[in-house]
Amino acid sequence: MQEMAGYKSIALDIAQRIVSGEFPVDSKISGRSLLAGQYHVSPETIRKAMGLLKDEDIVFVSQGKEIIVVSDLKAHDYINRNNYLKSAYSLKQDLQQLLLEKKEIDRKFEKLHNEIIEASDRLQNLKPYHPVEITIQEESHVIGKSISALQFWQNTGGTVIALRRGTNVTISPGPHVILRGKDVLVLVGDHNMYQRTKQFINEEFGK
Repeated sequence: MQEMAGYKSIALDIAQRIVSGEFPVDSKISGRSLLAGQYHVSPETIRKAMGLLKDEDIVFVSQGKEIIVVSDLKAHDYINRNNYLKSAYSLKQDLQQLLLEKKEIDRKFEKLHNEIIEASDRLQNLKPYHPVEITIQEESHVIGKSISALQFWQNTGGTVIALRRGTNVTISPGPHVILRGKDVLVLVGDHNMYQRTKQFINEEFGK
């Protein structure tokens, strides 16, 4: 089977992980079999990669095959000499982590939607009952004002069930929350509520 990563690129990647602090100085790096599983290569390829790092005095390999990090400075020099930024392995790991975080945020947001729908008697009486999202534009007149001060429900007929600010979601934010640009309001109401609210928030700037 063809190796997915050459031992030189693996040595550079491990050096990068030492510099980043993932493998601190004086720490022990996982055994060759575990590293082989991470990089999808044979233990022999890992042995060659560690040999390169040992020759550079970046790691020490004992007779018992224990791998100990010796110098992050030499690891940094080694990376610079080889014009190395990040290997495909590291980039793939970063992408996978971001995708996992996004998936978890989406799952939590959907769960919160469902819990609100099931738990609120008031919202259960609203027909139709489909949450909608509206983003507050930077020039909107509602920025810096609270939901209460805006008489939000009286002006739009919409009930704010959640507010999303970046990756943070606040459920039932209450009448005193101060709105900001790029906030995303999650609302429910009658079939005309969306258009009324969108106009109220983002078109009636002078109000």
